[in-house]
Formats: sequence, C-alpha cells, structure tokens
Amino acid sequence: MSASRAADLLALAAAPGFALMALLTAQGGDAVEMLCGATSPLGGMVPMYLSMSVFHAGPWLRLAQASRSPSPIAARACSDSDETTG
Repeated sequence: MSASRAADLLALAAAPGFALMALLTAQGGDAVEMLCGATSPLGGMVPMYLSMSVFHAGPWLRLAQASRSPSPIAARACSDSDETTG
C-alpha cells in the first residue's frame, strides 16, 4: 500500500472515529466528565469530539462529491453515443 493511499484511508477514518468517541463518551461518562463538563454546556469531551468530527468531514464530503459527478470515461461514453444517434 502506498503512503498516499494510507493517508487517504487515515483521513477517512478520522471523522467516524471522533463521532464514535463522542457517542461512547456520552454513553459512559464517568464522574470526572460529569464534574468537568457541568460548568458549561459547551465544555467537556463530547462537544469536543463532535466538533473534531465536523472539522474532519472534508474527505467524506469530497468523496461524496466525486461519487455524484460523472467520471470522465462515462461522460465521454455518453457524448459518443449521442453523436452516433443524433
């Protein structure tokens, strides 16, 4: 596996990883989390993990955009078939 491919996979793993950590922290919040997070609704680890998940959503958005746009090969095939039928 090339280093570039490994970096791409690591980038895709970040957002769901942080979302999972937020879920697990919210479900099993310990006493320290309860004490430290009680001072502010935006304090604590759950909001931090959720914000990190949002900040790392870029690779997923690019992947979704790439899957929606037609590939150059498919676009060329469609334009070739239009020329033969028209």
